[in-house]
Order: sequence, then C-alpha cells, then structure tokens
Amino acid sequence: MRGLKNPRFCMDTKLLSWIEIDGRAIQKNMANLGRLAGPRVLMAAAIKANGYGHGLPEMVAILQDTTTQYVALHSTAEADTARAAGWDRRILMVGPVGPDDIDAVLRLDLEPTVFEPSFIDKLGRFCRRSQSKVRVHLKLETGTNRQGMTETELKKAVMAIKKYPMITVTGISTHFANIEDTTDHSYALGQLETFKQLAARLQKLGIKPELRHTACSAALLLFRDTYFDLVRPGIALYGYWPSRETYVSYRLSGGKNSILTPALSFRTRITQIKIVPTDSFIGYGCTYRTSTKSKIAILPVGYSDGIDRRLSNLGYVLIRGKRSPIRGRICMNLMMVDVTDIPGIKLYDVATIIGKDGAEKITADTHAGWCQSISYEVLAGLSPLIPRRIV
Repeated sequence: MRGLKNPRFCMDTKLLSWIEIDGRAIQKNMANLGRLAGPRVLMAAAIKANGYGHGLPEMVAILQDTTTQYVALHSTAEADTARAAGWDRRILMVGPVGPDDIDAVLRLDLEPTVFEPSFIDKLGRFCRRSQSKVRVHLKLETGTNRQGMTETELKKAVMAIKKYPMITVTGISTHFANIEDTTDHSYALGQLETFKQLAARLQKLGIKPELRHTACSAALLLFRDTYFDLVRPGIALYGYWPSRETYVSYRLSGGKNSILTPALSFRTRITQIKIVPTDSFIGYGCTYRTSTKSKIAILPVGYSDGIDRRLSNLGYVLIRGKRSPIRGRICMNLMMVDVTDIPGIKLYDVATIIGKDGAEKITADTHAGWCQSISYEVLAGLSPLIPRRIV
C-alpha cells in the first residue's frame, strides 16, 4: 500500500509534517549491539543531540523497555529533559558543565566527564558545602586533542580528587580520532595503547575506577579489545553504519549484514499542486527552468526543518512509491518537487523525505551522499520542532 492508504503514513491527519521513530528497530539494534559487547559489558546509549535527531523524550521512552544502564548526554539541559521524560537510571555527561551550573550535577544525579583539572575543585567545594557525593569519569587525552587530560593534567586532577573524599572516580574514558574514516586502524590502536598506559599510571596514583570505556559505535562493531567495562553506541543505535569504511571492515572480518536497521522516517504532505508552463522558472534565483509543461507539488518543509539546501535541483522525495525530483532552491519552509510523471497525485498526499514508500527508500546516508556529508549531520540537523511519533 502506498501514500495515504498506508496506516503508517496516517498517524495524525492534522499534521502536515512529522517524523516516525520505529521503536522496535531501536530496540533490535540495541539488542544486537549488546550481543556483540557481551553480557558483562554495560551499555551507555548516546542520545545526545536530541537523540541524534530522533527525539530525546522518544528515545527515553524506547530505551526504558530495554536493559540499558546508561544514557550519554552532552548538556545539563539534555539531562533535565531526560529526567523529565522519566529516565531514572544513570546518566553519563560527556559534555562540559558550566561553572554556575554545578548544582545540576547533584540535582539530576549526573556522572560528569572531567577533562579539565580545575573543574574538580569547583565540584569538590560544591559537594563539601552541600554534603553530597558524586561520581565522575576522567577523560584521558590519547591523540584526539579535543576533550581530555594529558598525563601531567591527570596528576593535577588526582591531587585535587584526593582533597575531596566525596568525589568518586567511577570511570575513565577516551575517544578515538580515526577509527571510522579508514580501514587502516593503526592510529586508533595506538590510542588504545596510550589509554592502557595512562590507566596503569592512574592506578599507581591510587585511582582504580570501576568502569573503563573507549568504544563508540565503530569500535564496538570492529574491536573487542576496546570494550572494557562499558560501551557507548551512538549512530549504530539508530541503525546506521558510522562510515562505509566501518561497514567494509566489519564485513571483511566476517560480520553479519543484517545487524543494523534504520529507525527514522521523515514525511510531509503536498499542500499545493500547480501546472507550470514550458520555459518557466521555479524558485529563488531562477535556478531551474522547465523544459516542458510540468506538474509541481509544493511541500511545507525546508532548510529550517533540516533539509539541506545543497539538495536543491539534486535530490528527490518519494510520493506514491515513485521518485519526485526537487526543483529549484529549497526554501526556509518550503520546497518544490516535480510530480509530472506520477499518476493520481492529490492534495495532501504524503511525500517521504527519509524512509520507505513501496519498493523505494531514502536513507540519511542517501542525503549524506547528495550533500557530501555524513548521516550524523543529516539526522542531528532535523528540527526538534517537527513532531516525533513512535510507531
């Protein structure tokens, strides 16, 4: 069934645009990744950046029906949203905490990632005043040169930690710089060795954390040596491979092809149909000119909704199971598509921007290929104002 006859397309006829999240696909991805990690390894689902565009409250609702122990978030604002949505398990903060926002760490029961030694003193003084305890994770610098502490900085952090017995180092972590974009993983393996060396030096300084964690999606899919005690799947949780190189490496190692299922569909409705004469321009800048009389459908979405402007005159959407090319420049809130060769088109028919319609499908990888980008950016860029619905 296609178009408005498909019940998946008709969740709320009042909506002109919406995003569908396949909850079972998310749970299946999580289960498959959990089987890779093994029963003794904890899972921290990365649902930062509005659940990679899937919706933070929606991801909380889906993950609550799993055995996921942690979610990984970037900001205290995200943590507030997650707690309000009902997440009552552990939260790993992977982003910074502002100097005037430290109370949120205790109020929301967060486990912040520490990558700046001076933060220990700020946190310790606050805990001392409030007579509270907190668990932290130390981020080790192994070669990404983003967030993380060098060996010298770690020594300073340990000295600070020993002044505040209410601070417990629960975990140590790092993040790989070059594990997704290549099939040569020598740099990542070098980072892994540096991590092990720094962990050993921390132990000599008296820091023996419960959890060691380094594995993002690519590491989880490729290297068992990166698992340690906890893994942090991100893009794979949502059904996407981190890169073509990751997929190739996984398959060459004997991995199964069906481990990941994309979970997100983005749909909208036709709000106007017009017949445009031959040799007429469409959209801003007169970038497209019709070569024959054309039937053009107007869709009420644009780059403010996360549809990249680079798709102008390049990409297509799916309507009634057929490809409908984008004509003219994508506008802030509107876009135009050619439906000349699609029979039976009606006002308010559904257009699929990401997802399946009939035998055809468009994925975030499809958009990323058109834009010379990555699926992460396509998904995370979807406007949080678009209604999300779990299906």
